Amino acid sequence: MLRMSTLFLRTLREDPADAEVPSHKLMVRGGYVRRAAPGVYSWMPLGKIVLENVAAVIREEMGRIGGQEVLLPALLPREYYETSGRWTEYGDSVFRLQDRKGADYMLGPTHEELFTSLVKGEYTSYKDFPVILYQIQEKFRDEARPRAGVLRGREFHMKDAYSFDLDDDGLQRSYDLHRDAYMRIFDRLRLRYAVVSATSGAMGGSASEEFLAEAPTGEDTFVRSTGSGYAANVEAVRTPAPPALPVEGRPEAQVHHTPDTPTIETLVDFFNAAGLGRTFTAADTLKNVLVKTRPPGADEWEVMGIGVPGDREVDMKRLEAALEPAEVALLEEADFAANPFLVKGYVGPNALIGNKLRYLVDPRVVEGTAWITGADKTDHHVMDLVCGRDFTPDGTVEAAEVREGDPSPDGRGTLYTARGLEIGHIFQLGRKYTDAFELDALGADGKPRRITMGSYGIGVSRVVAAVIEQSHDDKGIVWPRVVAPADVHVVGTGKGEQIDVALRIAGELEARGVRVLVDDRKGVSPGVKFTDSELLGVPTCLIVGKGLDEGRLELRDRRSGEREEIGLDGAVDRVAELVTADAAADATAD
Repeated sequence: MLRMSTLFLRTLREDPADAEVPSHKLMVRGGYVRRAAPGVYSWMPLGKIVLENVAAVIREEMGRIGGQEVLLPALLPREYYETSGRWTEYGDSVFRLQDRKGADYMLGPTHEELFTSLVKGEYTSYKDFPVILYQIQEKFRDEARPRAGVLRGREFHMKDAYSFDLDDDGLQRSYDLHRDAYMRIFDRLRLRYAVVSATSGAMGGSASEEFLAEAPTGEDTFVRSTGSGYAANVEAVRTPAPPALPVEGRPEAQVHHTPDTPTIETLVDFFNAAGLGRTFTAADTLKNVLVKTRPPGADEWEVMGIGVPGDREVDMKRLEAALEPAEVALLEEADFAANPFLVKGYVGPNALIGNKLRYLVDPRVVEGTAWITGADKTDHHVMDLVCGRDFTPDGTVEAAEVREGDPSPDGRGTLYTARGLEIGHIFQLGRKYTDAFELDALGADGKPRRITMGSYGIGVSRVVAAVIEQSHDDKGIVWPRVVAPADVHVVGTGKGEQIDVALRIAGELEARGVRVLVDDRKGVSPGVKFTDSELLGVPTCLIVGKGLDEGRLELRDRRSGEREEIGLDGAVDRVAELVTADAAADATAD
């Protein structure tokens, strides 16, 4: 039993100054977490209970698919990550340190390398496979801008699982098992979520999908189709390319003096007013955005151009995902000074290509398309510059923003956007890590077979915050029962007998297997107790108050807001039955 008279808990009435999203505000105000440093939080008693409740659901569902739990170190030697190449790939995004002898370590951001090495040291025969191993552990990433409480922290709790199979068919089975398990987990946690196609990033591998909790405060934008089940993170959207057009017979490119055209809008107005017998839109212009990239571990930057239709902006997150693991930054004044052939605001494809700079374009820039773009001369643009005739890009890149109404990549319907919080990510890694560590099993034919892997993560601490983002009101948190720190909050509102009865009821409920938080504080007003109860968000509140003299208690449902009076004599039975029914529903959620 949790007694508020002795519980290590302090609730707050004001939002923390640095909090921007509801989960951050309410976790701090409710005493679930306390900030220790930027992006680093201590989990208080109630917060630790909630965290473990989420982990318990994960453990149950991982057990259903044959997962075995282990615990690997968080302090990881450099050599494992040198073997995979990720010691360099991670760049500045991880915490690195040295021991007293100068040996290099990192604080683990993820554990593919150690799991692969672990299995290599234990299993050698085809009879040992398949195997699924997982852990729930703190992870560390050196976030440049930690924010939103535990949603974007430098230390976080994560479940990472890894499957090891003999062949690709086995990998697909393991991947499907995890996908189904994740859906059961998030269903049981009462989350509204979307499963979307995603990029693999530094993890490597082929197919990957994200589980995004739908929330307006989400840091991820994803899209769905109006005509199919297609869904993807915007970083993973592949733009349908239009068919190529014939180059023959197209007008010759012409350079125009275009003063006072600092924006795409003013440029379009200029050409529409030029009496050329044609009407132009922003989509007829080619915007060239200049960036520089640097592979992990490299000292030198590479300048490159990104060409997108002028009616679209470059989405830096999409560009970074397309060029990962390279670092990407916009050009600065010093970069233009070092490359005088780049005329700021008037850069065209030919200055880039002619000076051997890499030039990548949006997939809509296909052969035969004609564009208005920079003429590589101040106050000048060129019209009818034809791709495949007047310039040939080095390739395509997914960098342009994705907008509502764009055609769905599967050819069915159009896209609409939503926001979400990443709570899970599953990958078909293939043999990237087993090749690096030479993880083989001796087959039935006596020949070695290279093992193939999957990787499957859930952000346990992020899930706690995501639940709050979806389930709160202006009074506080509204926990689903499976996540809540207690099933019932028994509140003794007055002195003496009311608190004594509250403690007696709490004890009887606990004896029936009900998790109880009881407010037995003396000298605290009923108003403060009710405010704390609403803030803490336990799904059922049983109030022992003034009605006790007449044998009446008040039962409140924090989720629906419903209130009713019940008799003292049947209160324990009523509450226990309610909790049992909810628990059965949570266990079978699908």
